[in-house]
Formats: sequence, structure tokens, C-alpha cells
Amino acid sequence: MWLTSSSIGRKLVMAITGACLVLFVTFHVLMNTVAIFWPAAYNVICEFLGANWYALVASVGLAALFIIHIIYALWLTIQNRRARGADRYAVTSRPPQVEWASKNMLVLGIVVVAFLVVHMIQFWAKMQLAEITGNEVIYEGQAIAPQSGTMFLQMAFSQVWTPIVYIIGFVALWFHMNHGFWSMFQSAGWNNAIWIKRLKTIGCWWSTIVIGLFVVQAIVFTVNAQRHTYETCPVLLEQYREFEANEECAPAVCDGAAAAEVIEAETIVIE
Repeated sequence: MWLTSSSIGRKLVMAITGACLVLFVTFHVLMNTVAIFWPAAYNVICEFLGANWYALVASVGLAALFIIHIIYALWLTIQNRRARGADRYAVTSRPPQVEWASKNMLVLGIVVVAFLVVHMIQFWAKMQLAEITGNEVIYEGQAIAPQSGTMFLQMAFSQVWTPIVYIIGFVALWFHMNHGFWSMFQSAGWNNAIWIKRLKTIGCWWSTIVIGLFVVQAIVFTVNAQRHTYETCPVLLEQYREFEANEECAPAVCDGAAAAEVIEAETIVIE
């Protein structure tokens, strides 16, 4: 199959998966923006994107995109190094058109993956995964429902190192997205001089806006966490209690209670 057997095919796979990941990152930053202005609405979104079938299908698809993108990135890197052979060790001047990011996409990708692992441990593992497995997350002696997204912001960003790690990850992601944005169009055939310049400009603006929003969010979340906003706001506290009450009423328990009501009603009718 030419998507795996040829260099052009592998670059096209990288372009398609990269485009899908750029769309996901854009969606993610918009979702996080809701947490700045409407924290309670953010929790509703977290509830909607919990362990529901559509969210699980999306999570599996997203994981597949990440894995394919990483595998093909390593594949192309190994292929390029083998093609250059000993020439890659030669000291040569870098052409002005060759960007720093293009020479360091693998390193930038590794930093982004490391950041992603931290992010998943702090959020996905305590939210969607916890809901799937039925495990409880305990914070300061209280059980936290998986839908309580703002409480997990509190838990994560109350730690001093979290914003530092996140900003480092965002910087690496900016370089990776900025180069990858126009590069994926180039791989798809849009490689004439006029369009490449336009795509580089669009990619720079897109990446800067998205990453800029992420950085602002990290700062806002850190400030709110240090002020304990997410664990003292009355509206959010009421929401947490509702989520926890729903968690305690497991399907089997609720079904059993409903069955008991039916039996009781039938008994009254017989009497």
C-alpha cells in the first residue's frame, strides 16, 4: 500500500493525522476558555464528555490519531537519517529557508508527548478513566466526582510546578504546530511559492492565537487555584454535590429502588 510503502504516502498520513490533531487542539482550547468565564458550564461539558459511548468512541479515535502520527514521525525520521547517511554529521551552513523547527520536529514532538502524559495523568485519568473503572478520586478527604472538572483544575494548578510544565509544553507545541500547519499542506501538494507564504502566515497566526489562549488559561487557572476559587464558590460546591449524589446512585442501585417501588405499588393494588 502506497501510504506505507512510499515516502509521499507516509508524509500524507502525517499531514492528515496532523490536521485532525490541530482541530482537536483548537476544540480543546475553546473548551478550556469556557472554564474562565463560565466554570459551571465547563463542568457540564465535562459531564457531557464523560464515559458516554460517543465520548469513548472519540477518545479511541483520538488516541489512534496520536499513535499513528507518532509512529509515522519516527518512521520518516529514521528514513531521512538513513538517506543522508554520514552526510548528516558534516558541518554545513543552514539554508535560510530551512527553519529551526523543521530540524527539531522530533525533539519538539517528544517534549509535547511528555507534556501530554502529565496532562492525562492530571485530568483524563481522574475523569473519564475514573468514571469507566468506577474508581474514586479523593481530595482533602472528600470524594470528587469525575464530572467536577473545575475541582481537577484546583488540584492540578494549586501545585507550583504545574504552570511551569504546561508553559514549557505550550512553547514546544507552538513550534510544532507552526511548522506542521503549513508542512501538512505542502505534503498534500500545496507547495507553490505563493501559497506556502500564505500558509506560513496563517499557520503562525493560528498557532499563536491557540497557544496564547492556552498560556492565558494556565495563568488564570493558577491564580484561581491559589485563591481556592474552585473549592469555595457556592455555585460550584452545589454542582459538586449533585455530581457526587448522581455517582452514588449507581445504575444497579437505582434499578433496584425502582423495582422495589413497583412491587410496593402492586402490593397496594392487590390489597
